[in-house]
Amino acid sequence: MPIIINLDVMLAKRKMKSKELAEIVGITTANLSILKSGKAKAVRFSTLEAICKALDCQPGDLLEFTED
Repeated sequence: MPIIINLDVMLAKRKMKSKELAEIVGITTANLSILKSGKAKAVRFSTLEAICKALDCQPGDLLEFTED
């Protein structure tokens, strides 16, 4: 998949656990895990916004495009 999710990197930089982020954002840890693994087919802008607020980052810090 040409879109890479760098959520693990941001979580490590912010010293935050996935469970804590899931609670702040209001999604299940299972859905967060799907997003982190890159298996998600889509992400809602409201979820992306909540993640960015919680991690104090920009969408570009979480999403990366690469050519296949």
